[in-house]
Amino acid sequence: MSLRTHRPVLRRALVALAALPLLATAACGGSGTEDGASGEQATCEKSDGKVKLTYWSWIPGVEKAVAEWNRQNPDIQVTVKSTPAGNAGTYQNMSNALKAGNAPDLGQIEYDSLASFRLQEGLTDIASCAGVKEAEGDFADWTWSQVTFGAGGEDGVWAVPQDTGPMALFYRKDLFEKHGISVPKTWEEYHEAAKKLKKADPKAYMTHFSQTDPNWFSGMLWQKGANMFAQEGDAWKVDVDSPAAGEVADYWQKMIDEKLVATDLQGFSPALYKAWNNGEVATWVSAAWGYSTIRDNAKATAGKWAVAPMPQWSAGENKAGNWGGSTTAVLGKSEHPYEAAQFALWLNTDAKALEILNREGGLYPAATAGLRLEALQQPVDFYDGQKIFDVFAQASGNVTTDWTFGPTMTDTYRFMGDGIAGALGGKGTLKDALAQTDAKTVDSLEKQSLEVAK
Repeated sequence: MSLRTHRPVLRRALVALAALPLLATAACGGSGTEDGASGEQATCEKSDGKVKLTYWSWIPGVEKAVAEWNRQNPDIQVTVKSTPAGNAGTYQNMSNALKAGNAPDLGQIEYDSLASFRLQEGLTDIASCAGVKEAEGDFADWTWSQVTFGAGGEDGVWAVPQDTGPMALFYRKDLFEKHGISVPKTWEEYHEAAKKLKKADPKAYMTHFSQTDPNWFSGMLWQKGANMFAQEGDAWKVDVDSPAAGEVADYWQKMIDEKLVATDLQGFSPALYKAWNNGEVATWVSAAWGYSTIRDNAKATAGKWAVAPMPQWSAGENKAGNWGGSTTAVLGKSEHPYEAAQFALWLNTDAKALEILNREGGLYPAATAGLRLEALQQPVDFYDGQKIFDVFAQASGNVTTDWTFGPTMTDTYRFMGDGIAGALGGKGTLKDALAQTDAKTVDSLEKQSLEVAK
């Protein structure tokens, strides 16, 4: 599980972010702020008396974990508000609340949105709060890279990792066995398997390619090492249409052109679930949390699915992408960052809390100890008794730390989604979509007065 090296590209990302004037600093217990001249970090002290905290989250059943915290900590009581998923409204409401000065003390924020909130003074640096820096070793290294922007806490810790989405291959083993298809270990083999499936059953598709899941495609780029963003000094380098990304786009364009993937099925839609139940779609490259999506929406296929590592671009590699995952962040206006940080750490490292979040919300924990939860060690009946989480534990250790999300990912994903929709509709190609996304992202950054490397 250990990926100890934080690579230079992410360090550069932090350097540039740290230079921006809008960043929030720790303001713990009114004990001081960061000294801009000396770089001395604020202290983080306990508040006097009893403390009440508010927390916004969309995790199903999170209130049960909060109730356990409240039982154990009568002097630090947390009230949780159930919200829609981040891009479904919570992020906008959180931004509005920050501007109005009435934001919650803590909020659930996905990894790809942290930079955006940091740039709008939405986060508190909790690096100097007790136990925070020491917790680095408790989490998969790539997740710590995300909450420290690659610097390992040297210039701040801006959230506590919560859950992850390491990717693997869900496949219909009954269909593979029926048609004599071997489980693909490389993407070339995946392509050959798709052709064999189509020949055996012209109505079947190897997978679907959704118009509405651009963050899925970024997970594919992540595995390839096709970073969309990096830093050059104080400027953002946008590289959405890099040669490596082009290879990924060309591969899937070939799959689309050869009609090996369904292009009229949206992710998380009734039509897709029907196709899974009918055996019309045979695989899904997805994240650990996807196990319950299939289980709950393709009940007729119980016992017919299995999980294997993500196909590799080169034989013998062991690389995985990541799709999704979130953090618990102390927001920039909190009057009690010390207590909020303690809750965030507890929520994402305590054995009882991890068990509740996994059981009730289906979260795949970022904490390495969470991967040893009893529930994640057991055979899964729906997957014919396979211990599928062993595959995802391996994948989590194969997600590289060398990945940087840009500061305007909502815009970038919107541009990418529009381009993908066009390509699937016959207007251009996926490679064209990457080029359009690149150009529009540059424009988006410049409109927000962010320096862009030329």
